[in-house]
Amino acid sequence: MLRVGLISDTHGLLRPEATAFLAGSDHIVHAGDVGDPSILDTLAAIAPVTAIRGNVDTDVWAGRLRETELVRFGEIAVYVLHDVKALDLDPRAEGVRVIVSGHSHKPLVVERAGVLYVNPGSAGPRRFRLPVCAAELIIDGRAVSARIEELTAG
Repeated sequence: MLRVGLISDTHGLLRPEATAFLAGSDHIVHAGDVGDPSILDTLAAIAPVTAIRGNVDTDVWAGRLRETELVRFGEIAVYVLHDVKALDLDPRAEGVRVIVSGHSHKPLVVERAGVLYVNPGSAGPRRFRLPVCAAELIIDGRAVSARIEELTAG
């Protein structure tokens, strides 16, 4: 069994509640709007990180991040992009089982036509009345599930 921690929209703020939730992950995926490269360094101290660039990641350091990533965890292919509205492929046709996105700050886990769509929500500064969240994927062979975790935040 594999645990993949999911985080997005940190906007330069990595809360201790987020690092505590991600502890024990086998891998971490950051779905963009990182805001500060030190966040990726901190996450990398927990587990290997796959991160993509979000719309606020415009500084020189963010040039090393791609706009999308396709990562495989055993038999499960995960496609990562910041804004799901920019999805540029047919996930089923490409063999993608999970789409991870951010941008909206709205946590979401929904399965459509055999594809699991996960938005871990925003783990950074609170926006409007949306919760501060992160998420996880649990992968066991061909089985995959996702869970949102609301983080304690002031």
